[in-house]
This record gives sequence, C-alpha cells and structure tokens, in this order.
Amino acid sequence: MIRAVVFDLDGVLIQSEEVWDEVRERYVRERGGRYDDEIQRAMMGMSSTEWSRYLHEAAGVPDAPEEINAAVVHRMLDAYREHLPLIPGAVEAVRRLADRFTLGVASSSNRELIDTVLEVAGLAPSFSATASSEEVARGKPAPDVYLEAARRLGVDPAGCAAIEDSHGGIRSAKSAGMRVIAIPNPTYPPGDEALALADVTVGSLGELTAGVVSG
Repeated sequence: MIRAVVFDLDGVLIQSEEVWDEVRERYVRERGGRYDDEIQRAMMGMSSTEWSRYLHEAAGVPDAPEEINAAVVHRMLDAYREHLPLIPGAVEAVRRLADRFTLGVASSSNRELIDTVLEVAGLAPSFSATASSEEVARGKPAPDVYLEAARRLGVDPAGCAAIEDSHGGIRSAKSAGMRVIAIPNPTYPPGDEALALADVTVGSLGELTAGVVSG
C-alpha cells in the first residue's frame, strides 16, 4: 500500500535543466574551463559535491570545488527568484496528491535551491520532508537520497511512490525499492532501459492521479 509520494524536483516540478545548463556553461567558460555535450551529460543527476568536483577535475575550472558550488548555486538562486520555471500542472499535482498521501522531495539540487523553489512556488507546506543529494553519501543513480527521504518521512521505501523524469533518477528510486512513476523529460529523455524499470509511465503531471500512484 502506497502511503507517501516522493517527488524529484528538477524536470518534474520545475523545468530547470536548461537553467542549470546555462548557468554552469557561462560560469565554466568565464573561468576558462571546457563545457560541451559530454560535460553536460555527465553531470545530470550528480550531487553538488560530485558535479563541482567534476567541473574542477574534468572541465578544467581552476577554482576549488567548494568555490565552484557556491558560485553556481548563487547564480541559480538569482535565476529562480527572477523567474521560477514551474512545469505546467506542478502546483495542481502536488496539491491533488497531498490530499491523499504524505509528500516528500528527493532531489539532486542543493538544500538552498530545494527550499527556495518550494517557498517561491507556495508548495512548502505540502511537503513533510525533503532530502538533497548533498546530504547523503552518493548522488543518483545510487538509491541514497530516496532512502533518506523515506527515512525522514517515516515510511518504508516499499510504501513510497517516486515521481521521476530522468535515467538516473528512475534507477535511483527503483534501487531504493519504491514504486516508480516516470514522466519522461522531453528535453533530456531517459533511455529505454531506464523506462523499462518504471512501474508506469505517464505523459504529464496532469495524468498524475491518486489512482496512478496507488496502482
């Protein structure tokens, strides 16, 4: 029986991958590093500690990983406060499911970004717990952040449904033992191998109902 729903953030509630890509590319190029499709793809799903280290080691950014992380997050916060790119139907889907389930977030985004997004969107009261990949040992596709979200919710992972859009996120939630509802990201779609792991795939947040979650 599903008791809780754990949302991913980027690509599920906000169309943020493009914002991340733009902010990191501008920063990396300003600092004399390399930014291309290989760099961009490699960072998808990484925690902040992972991608900031990756930009230092693989992309040639001279700053320390901690400085890279702080600078990029500062720019992301500014971008979100100027315009929050909520995906159509996000607010309605959250409020619809909050009437039936306990809600959580398991995101690769930094803690400050999670809190800011939910606050600006007016959704913070709907969520009982949130977890960031920077607060666990490993980012997605490892299951750590979903397991931590379930722990904070006080619900066994088997009693949770995860809402995911990406290859690594689907693998992460499935490895945690959750029911997985995939809403494929149209810009960065998950591969067929990952989609095959999902328990159900829907086309949009508008299709995300209590019946779909419960199965």
